[in-house]
Amino acid sequence: MTLVTARYNWARDELTVGQREMARLWSVDERTVKREIKRLTAASILLQLQLRPGVRGRVAAYRLNIAEIPRLGAPVWDRVGPDYSDRMARQTATPSASEKVVRVDFKGKGARTEATKRETPASGDPWARTQAWLAELEPSLHRRWFSPMTLAGYEGGVLALRAPSRFLAQYVQTHHQRLLRGAAQLEFPGLRRIEIGV
Repeated sequence: MTLVTARYNWARDELTVGQREMARLWSVDERTVKREIKRLTAASILLQLQLRPGVRGRVAAYRLNIAEIPRLGAPVWDRVGPDYSDRMARQTATPSASEKVVRVDFKGKGARTEATKRETPASGDPWARTQAWLAELEPSLHRRWFSPMTLAGYEGGVLALRAPSRFLAQYVQTHHQRLLRGAAQLEFPGLRRIEIGV
């Protein structure tokens, strides 16, 4: 909570803090930070997007998995109270297509705008929703690397993708795997591995 309150960038919807800074905020050593971040990413509370250059080496960028946090807390909602449990159950229920969602515009064009639920090419297609996440997170990377890929299948926690060339497949696997995995985890529950073929 300290880390999110003090350092979460809500405008970019990401957390980019070095392990030394996290250790200072938590009053622990860096080994404890590594262990806790690993635990939070394993629980899908934090999604690792990519590594970025920092003052001293590279810094990982993370995103809060807002959809996963209430689901993980569901077993203990009743401890807070029955009214809280009822309210959370209503809020986490899947909204109908006609319901509106209020979006906050952090880029300065207005405090709030009304929009329908996230527009995707096919609302029932998890790969289309993953592509929409990637386009929103990193538009230039999406255009260049992710948009040419297609879904080959998803079975047993393995997401199989097809790329138009061996070069593109290998480059995404080597350089953009974490970003792809972070977006795909939002739409493919139980994702363990991503395989990219041609």
